[in-house]
Amino acid sequence: MLVIRLVDLLFTLYSLAIIARVFMSWVRIDPYHPVVQFLYRITEPVLAPLRKRIPPLGMVDISPMVALIGLLILQRIIDALLISLI
Repeated sequence: MLVIRLVDLLFTLYSLAIIARVFMSWVRIDPYHPVVQFLYRITEPVLAPLRKRIPPLGMVDISPMVALIGLLILQRIIDALLISLI
């Protein structure tokens, strides 16, 4: 059970990082701030490939939403696999 909770925590933290990045894009924040740089470094490997394949809807980038849905699905699959091993 501890492993499942740890996996869930990691997925939650990564999802929060993506959500924080979305909020940061709505307000003016110094792009060179260390926190902003950190969030970009950890989220860009997931968002960049999605952005290449998913065209924006008008001026709205939906790649973070797709990433969050994909993370939720992946989390559920990993949880199910871990539960089946117990």
